Amino acid sequence: MAKTAPPPSSAVVRITDQAQLADAVRDAHASETALFPCGGNTQPNFGLRPTRSGKTLDLAGLSRPVDYPARDMTITAEAGMTLAALAETLAQAGQRLPVDVPRAAQATLGGAIATNASGPRRYGNGTLRDYVIGISAVDGRGVAFKAGGRVVKNVAGYDLCKLLIGSLGTLAVVSQVTLKVKPTPEASAFVACDLTDFAAAEARLAALVTSRTTSAAIELLAGPAWQNDLALGEIAGGAVARLVVGLEGTREEIAWMAPQLLREWEGKPSPRAVADAEVAALWARLVEFSNPRDAASASGPIILKAGVLPGQTTRFVSALRESVPDASIQAHAGNGIVVARWPVKPDRDVAKLIIQRLQPLAQSCGGQVVVLSYPGGLDLTRQAVWGGASESLAMMRSVKNQFDPKGILNPGRFVY
Repeated sequence: MAKTAPPPSSAVVRITDQAQLADAVRDAHASETALFPCGGNTQPNFGLRPTRSGKTLDLAGLSRPVDYPARDMTITAEAGMTLAALAETLAQAGQRLPVDVPRAAQATLGGAIATNASGPRRYGNGTLRDYVIGISAVDGRGVAFKAGGRVVKNVAGYDLCKLLIGSLGTLAVVSQVTLKVKPTPEASAFVACDLTDFAAAEARLAALVTSRTTSAAIELLAGPAWQNDLALGEIAGGAVARLVVGLEGTREEIAWMAPQLLREWEGKPSPRAVADAEVAALWARLVEFSNPRDAASASGPIILKAGVLPGQTTRFVSALRESVPDASIQAHAGNGIVVARWPVKPDRDVAKLIIQRLQPLAQSCGGQVVVLSYPGGLDLTRQAVWGGASESLAMMRSVKNQFDPKGILNPGRFVY
């Protein structure tokens, strides 16, 4: 996943080893040349447009596995390794990184870390912050540094790993990553039900708290993209949304949990299990929703992500549907994460909609809204993309100045 969208006129510096990366950043620091780290370039419209031209650091050549002691359930790999290649390597030992990253064949480890990518499995498995235990990187002065280590029980020093995750490549360029991994579950299943109103959605979500089953994903789906899903069929007439629960575990666990959840959900609206043959494809559609292939095109949709209190998820989704009736919505309801996308229309003032309606709505639900992607012809302000200034902004700028004193890494892209 790309760390930024380079300006069209950027020269490209292809990086093939970590020493070359440090040299390239050191030279750019000396000449005050802007640098735009780039991996798979799958999320070029995340963040603001670059404020000046410069050079693109193509990190796709840093794609080698470094160390894989499978018995220790850790792996070290270079940051340009794609998530698909990582999954293939781990699968040989029956293991996986259970973090969902869209377009895994192109998305890279470094880019996923820069954008803090996650998806439906975050409810049961967490995010990259839970799996990154070591990072090698180069700061904005060209100084290479390491944080964490290659063993799970490593708590020495400041937790720079978490600081770099989600920083959009503005603090340092990640070159190498060490991750915890988990065994691949033997089986998975989905149980779904259509919801006549959002009160019914809230009741079903509340019931999951005391369920005897263990959910890997809790997804509240609404809008045109989910109206007639291949695995789930057409949403029943009069229904406002669909609740889908993903289950993962051993074959014995799934054989017990799926019927158990169906029994717990007996009544109206009536639940149903997704056919085994459709389960893998449904997981894929849920993972890819936040970053469709047309997201970066000139006619692509606008895509927002809201983080609200989990107990406010249904309220936020209901109000969002009223504000943007043509929006398709995927809410990781157990975490309070809501992703919405809709086509940009000439007669709709997107910035006004975000700033005056959606951001205050998210704040009233204990959270905030950021823009994940918007088409190239749309010009959005910092407030529209990242929200208003927060109390932590001064501290964030101070950290940025420590890591990148000349502001050469992704200038203007992030909130500071």
